[in-house]
Amino acid sequence: MGTSDFDREWERLAEEVLSGMKEWRVQHPRATLREIEDALDARLNRMRARMLEDLALASKVAELGGAEREARPTCSNCGEGLVSRGKGERSIQTNGGEEIRLKRSYGVCPKFFPLDEELELLSGSLTPRMQDDLTHLAIWMPFEQARRMLKRMRGVEVSEATVRRRTESNGSAYVALQEAEVGRIEEELPEAPTGPERQLLSVDGASVPLVGGDWTEVKTLVVGVIGNPVIEGGEQKVHASEISYFSRLLGAEVFARMALVETHRRGVENAGQVIAVTDGAEWEQGFIDYHRADAVRILDFPHAAEYVSKIGTAVWGEETPETKEWLENQLRCLKHKGPAQVLPELRALVEAHPETPDMEGWLAYLEKREPHMQYPTCQKQGWPMGSGAVESGNKLVVEARLKGSGMHWARQNVNPMLGLRNAACSDRWDEAWDQISDHQMQQAQKRRQLRREHHLAIVSKALLNNSSLPIVDSPPPQPDAVQLTAVPASTPLIEKVGVTDQHKQPWQPPADHPWRRHPACTPSRWNRSRSADAEK
Repeated sequence: MGTSDFDREWERLAEEVLSGMKEWRVQHPRATLREIEDALDARLNRMRARMLEDLALASKVAELGGAEREARPTCSNCGEGLVSRGKGERSIQTNGGEEIRLKRSYGVCPKFFPLDEELELLSGSLTPRMQDDLTHLAIWMPFEQARRMLKRMRGVEVSEATVRRRTESNGSAYVALQEAEVGRIEEELPEAPTGPERQLLSVDGASVPLVGGDWTEVKTLVVGVIGNPVIEGGEQKVHASEISYFSRLLGAEVFARMALVETHRRGVENAGQVIAVTDGAEWEQGFIDYHRADAVRILDFPHAAEYVSKIGTAVWGEETPETKEWLENQLRCLKHKGPAQVLPELRALVEAHPETPDMEGWLAYLEKREPHMQYPTCQKQGWPMGSGAVESGNKLVVEARLKGSGMHWARQNVNPMLGLRNAACSDRWDEAWDQISDHQMQQAQKRRQLRREHHLAIVSKALLNNSSLPIVDSPPPQPDAVQLTAVPASTPLIEKVGVTDQHKQPWQPPADHPWRRHPACTPSRWNRSRSADAEK
């Protein structure tokens, strides 16, 4: 379609919108603004779909039949020019559920529609923009709600199963991309970007319900930039900005390795100073050793306070005035003077109460982590003392979507959802979606190539199995006329037939032929049925 054709067709479409709205308004003089919006959007969506269809089909690769060989697109595998083998039609939905119908040439070698690749169409019946919106909605809300929201906001109707299938497929693609990037980093050892002067690194775990009633731990990494300390409520506070997340359902060692894709991107290796705030779990220390062994390690102050509180409660009772007063003094001393003065008093209490064996374990937890409880130094240096960033990350990234009421996840679908949640909650959705769509198109191309290779293998095998057959360059000459004699009932079907040049009439099956047993299939019966139908 040329430019002049565009002008004529689009002017007609625009006139339909204008005249249609004028007529509609006359018929609905008391319509509300909402009703007017709906009526206008319906007409604009129809015009928009037709314009998108015209613009897409204006591509040179939409029609290969009349194109010169040099002007045709080439196969991405062998480089040969594509050959047209007819046309195929594909329907995809856009705004308002309007269909775009693309009738385009089918290019062979390796058997694909060149226009689909030029337009970067994904598999399925939705435009790329619709698939983006569908996936984005589904990572923030349950699949059924995402389906309803897509219908409400974009006017596109899909099933819940489609929402689930597309979201999990796109999530799996993103996880695969990040795993491939980890392999590339480990193999090529590229220089990491320069990190900030002071960087926060924190890891923690959160539970997720699985199908069958089991629970499993999802590990989350948080990386951010540490800001300057501020005074809030009379206390010094340190906040982090530019937060990003990486979450996976993996073992500790594999998680540490896979998180390389995020720590490398954020320049953890080259950051000036890395502050690692954790709850003291052993796997978290291994994670820090893997990514930045010289990081300053800090035990989350609320966790230290929890173990101190357990010892005081065991001695004076829960929520008693003695416990409250003692705990307040101990925590003040721990924060401003450090553990050197607190741990001896805790040791004395433990030795004075041997009837409570749990106290020994609580004290051992604190004594083992004494180097990580230098809170006076933290305040002096302006370092964070709490793991609130990663605990908030657990709630935002993991629990808000995967821990809803009645939700249970198949294990293989947890990481795809986490990968997409990481991208969205880190404000990197557009970047991630571009990578996902490119990956999906590459995978579709690989599947086409595999099908082609499979087809060629079948053909080659058939040719090899029939290599002893003679090759006939041209069909043998045919006789002018053939007469087939009737075959008696006792005669096998495969038998020589007589050939004459005298009778040139169509062959008629014998009386006992199977065709004779089904009169509905005979031409006379068929003609009678057509006559009866014409009379109705």
